[in-house]
Amino acid sequence: MSNISPHMVLRRATAAQKYGGKSQSVSWSTVGRILAFARRHRGRMVAYIALSALAALVGVITPILSGRVVNAITDGGPVSTIVWLAVAMGVIALVDAALSLINRWFSAQVGEGLIFDLRTAVFDHVQTMPVAFFNRTRTGALISRLSTDVMGAQRAFANTLPSVASNLVSLLLTLGVMFAYSWQVTVLSLILLPIYLLPARFLASKLAKLQFEASDLNAAMSTRMTERFNAGGATLVKLFGSPERESEQFAQRADRVRAIGVRTAMLQTTFVTALTLVSALALALVYGLGGFEAVKGQLNAGMVVTLAMLLTRLYAPLTMLANARMDFVSAVVSFERIFEILDLKPVITEPEHPRPLPSGALSVEFDRVHFTYPSAAQVSLASLEDVTALDTREPAEVLHGISFTVPAGSTVALVGSSGAGKSTIASLVPRLYDPSSGCVRLGGVDAREVAFADLKAGVGMVTQDGHLFHDSIRENLLLAKPDATDQEIQSALQRARMSGVVDALPDGVDTVIGERGYRLSGGERQRLTIARLLLAAPPVVVLDEATSALDSTNEVAVQQALNEAMTGRTAIVIAHRLSTVRSASQILVVEDGRIVERGSHSELLSAGGRYAELYETQFADQETT
Repeated sequence: MSNISPHMVLRRATAAQKYGGKSQSVSWSTVGRILAFARRHRGRMVAYIALSALAALVGVITPILSGRVVNAITDGGPVSTIVWLAVAMGVIALVDAALSLINRWFSAQVGEGLIFDLRTAVFDHVQTMPVAFFNRTRTGALISRLSTDVMGAQRAFANTLPSVASNLVSLLLTLGVMFAYSWQVTVLSLILLPIYLLPARFLASKLAKLQFEASDLNAAMSTRMTERFNAGGATLVKLFGSPERESEQFAQRADRVRAIGVRTAMLQTTFVTALTLVSALALALVYGLGGFEAVKGQLNAGMVVTLAMLLTRLYAPLTMLANARMDFVSAVVSFERIFEILDLKPVITEPEHPRPLPSGALSVEFDRVHFTYPSAAQVSLASLEDVTALDTREPAEVLHGISFTVPAGSTVALVGSSGAGKSTIASLVPRLYDPSSGCVRLGGVDAREVAFADLKAGVGMVTQDGHLFHDSIRENLLLAKPDATDQEIQSALQRARMSGVVDALPDGVDTVIGERGYRLSGGERQRLTIARLLLAAPPVVVLDEATSALDSTNEVAVQQALNEAMTGRTAIVIAHRLSTVRSASQILVVEDGRIVERGSHSELLSAGGRYAELYETQFADQETT
């Protein structure tokens, strides 16, 4: 065959069928964006394509020199001619090797550079997306854009473009030389081309379907393993699931993948065998017809050898060029999937002209705030949710004209039924969401006019789940203050009543706590997130039921630490414990997205309204504990 193996031909044809077969139309606006995106690599890309074409030219010279060597031998010399031809072939081989190395460097620079650009662009853009985006998106689908689609896009520049250039040059030069030597042999050689191309197209289509099914099955198995093999999923299966049923369902998919693998191997072997046979028949045709013409004196032996060697360089470029369009479509599809992410506009953006927050303690003011969660179309994509179409229903309004003020340095407690809107109110302070109308002010400044960095420094929040990364305790704390000293870390742990727990761990603050911190107890995880808040020491703190996971003993200790940390700071607390409610400067009772009562503990209790009902059902039993 040639320096391009049958396996490579089939693999590329299959990939083109798989990723490009769904849509044969090309969006030229997308092509324009691709070229603009790749502009910073254009110098290396031009050099790469030029060197690929030069390498194809060098590759055609060797068969010509080989034919002349044969002629020199059959003509009886001179020996010097044979030697110089051999030297020339050696030099050509060295040049070809050097071009391959240089070309590989350019290929790596362009391909890996493009992967870097695409991945960082998507990663940086995804970080700007609101929490609502992550609430709707399948993590696996999002990660796929950063892996599979980025690699698919990279192939356009690392493989397809230079392949088209080199194969086109190689094809034209090869045909030109072959026609110059014998147009009859060349035409007859091309008759076998359909026998070469048709199996590639047919088997590639079959293999694409099999590989597509295998990819889906592998993705399903990967998703299942990801869900079942984390600490929460494994616990759930042990509590409610059946290991036998889990194993059976996994084995069914694995068995289908095994069957696909066997069939794929046989189809590939059949294809390679067929192409090898076609190549052998073509060579037999060249040697037979060429030898016949050589005997008649119309060709010499060297020409026959040259034609035979050139033939091995003819079929592969033709096949590659035939599949070039599908390769191109495949790359465009990958780029479109990447641009689909980049085109999602974040609903929460950095202000163009940010205003600084006042120094010291900050007041928090909600001024006639209405809020509706963003619709699916605003923050998500159907492909990322694994649905055929996004939910088109308009979300209902959650908050209806919320107004209250938390003076600087004071504490406000939010109480109410589950789903009343307390957590939604809390999430508006650090600007996880923006109000639909109305305003949230920090120190008199609209939160939407504050730079993200200043907002993060000004507001700290402890959420209900107390999320932790699969990392060391130190790294989880440094997330809040990257330049914190060991003394500051120890102080934060001490005030959160976690220093004793951490000291007892094998590696202290460098102990890796597992996914979501599952090596720690629920109370320890929550206290560690409070330590993180204490380390950040923001002027405003938001506690979304931060003590809900603690027992009474730990709750008292942590409440003391929180009281110390909140001294001189503004706090909004979603109350879970009676002690939090009693110490609050003001209590807001939230029901159905509205503030229905406000006042102190004693005032609201004596009023006998909704707070009194909540007190009887949620807090009364804590009076005696």
